[in-house]
Amino acid sequence: MTVERLTQPVLITLALVALAVFALISGLDPVLLGASIIIAAQPLLLAAIGEMVVEKSGVLNLGVEGMMIIGAIAGFAFAVESGSPWVGFLGAALAGAALALVFGVLTQVLLSNQVATGLALTLFGLGLAALIGQPYSGLKPPAFGSLDIPGLSDLPVVGPLFLSHDAVVYFALGLVIAVWLFLGRSRPGMILRAVGENHAAAHALGYNVIAIRLAAIAFGGACAGLGGAYLSLVRVPQWNEGMTAGAGWIALAIVVFGAWKPWRVMLGAYLFGGVTILQLNLQAANLTPLWLLAFGLFLFAIWRTLTSRAGPIELLLLWLGTIALGTWSAAYPISIQAQYLSMTPYLVTIIVLVVMSADRLRANQNAPASLGQVFHKSG
Repeated sequence: MTVERLTQPVLITLALVALAVFALISGLDPVLLGASIIIAAQPLLLAAIGEMVVEKSGVLNLGVEGMMIIGAIAGFAFAVESGSPWVGFLGAALAGAALALVFGVLTQVLLSNQVATGLALTLFGLGLAALIGQPYSGLKPPAFGSLDIPGLSDLPVVGPLFLSHDAVVYFALGLVIAVWLFLGRSRPGMILRAVGENHAAAHALGYNVIAIRLAAIAFGGACAGLGGAYLSLVRVPQWNEGMTAGAGWIALAIVVFGAWKPWRVMLGAYLFGGVTILQLNLQAANLTPLWLLAFGLFLFAIWRTLTSRAGPIELLLLWLGTIALGTWSAAYPISIQAQYLSMTPYLVTIIVLVVMSADRLRANQNAPASLGQVFHKSG
């Protein structure tokens, strides 16, 4: 195994160790913190894995935020009216898929610009959700309980951390496995990837590029709708206007962060979910964002060292800066208002995209070659 391939496991291990240390220092229960991160990651994971399939087909849909918010209100409304959260999730998936197909028809049949149409879809979804959701403000949806496995859910650490969650958590994990098998081990998945790499060649071989892309778009919309419904039915069991709060944009960033690979996308969802939970606990734990900044710089220094991407002088300065920042954050804690702490997930998103974009060659190699390109059917 090369040093390049060792880098990601090392960073993952360091992130998990740092999370446990953070919890112990701040007086939090590491198991409870881990369970909270798993719950916080589900909307991001569902939306990101769906968008990854869409982009694998060569389509760039920037309307994830709009589909998520429509899924949130549709799932909430269906659940409240029917009394069943399962009906709510089904309604959310259908609503997300329907809105996604509007995007699909506009971009694949009418050949509108994908970026502009995706942005319009987000604005339309936010406005429509606000209109539909007015009668549901202040209401509570039916409870969606966890799946407690007799004898296993009571196990120390493992039980509450992995075996006491709701069905959607395990569904999302199964979905990641299914997408991985579909894209890498099945003929239809390889056809979808071929369409995303070279739609003209796929068309020449007799494949219906538009139908394949529409199916991928509908799947991505359904996943985004499920992610939105998880927000309104499980994580925050109520309806609030604009409750997605940029989760769709973070999901788009996670796809890039995960290099269009299912397992990396799942890892990215949990990392970003962890950042969301950590920023909620920073102020209560009397720890400042300088800790997160020092930790991020530490991971960056490890990455640069293991991948041999920097000279000795740069590495020396990088490690000295990491040590100095860590010492400063420990010696001089600075209290920061909650509004600034709420910015943390979005700042991390921007930083990740900047770092990933710095290596343009690798980014171009991972991205589908026909991503965002218009397909003109001929013959």
